[in-house]
Amino acid sequence: MILYHGSYLAIENPSLSFSRKLVDFGAGFYTTPIKEQAVAWAAHFKSKGRKAVLSSYGFLQKPIEEILPDNLKILEFDTHSMDWLNFIAACRLGEPADHGRDLIMGGVANDKVFDTLQLYFDGLLPAEEAIRHLRYNKPNFQYCFKNQWLIDNYLHFISSEEV
Repeated sequence: MILYHGSYLAIENPSLSFSRKLVDFGAGFYTTPIKEQAVAWAAHFKSKGRKAVLSSYGFLQKPIEEILPDNLKILEFDTHSMDWLNFIAACRLGEPADHGRDLIMGGVANDKVFDTLQLYFDGLLPAEEAIRHLRYNKPNFQYCFKNQWLIDNYLHFISSEEV
């Protein structure tokens, strides 16, 4: 499978040391199988006067269960659910929520996450409504690599291009 990462520079050797902490799944290297989504991530840099660069990576040609070692801790949110909402809320607040996970996969929270979470925490927005508000209207999905060994051994740089 091909995964993409949008940034202001080509990232041939991703390093977790450059991770931001207060994002959807906490610190990690974020990729997506949806090229348009990564191009949109890169566009944020272009709007700030920087380059927009799309990097591509090869990752797993078979199902995860057939390739990755059994001792890796993987979490997948296949829907926007209460578990997803609570996990994102904890990560956005800087609380340790990943419990040593090596790879987290799931939907992206939209850009109004802080406003929505504050309304949810204050009891002014029910959970189901908060989940509905946080969903992107376009299809999206992200892979958050949280283990440098996994990146080094399974995520292979293919190319980069300015977009």
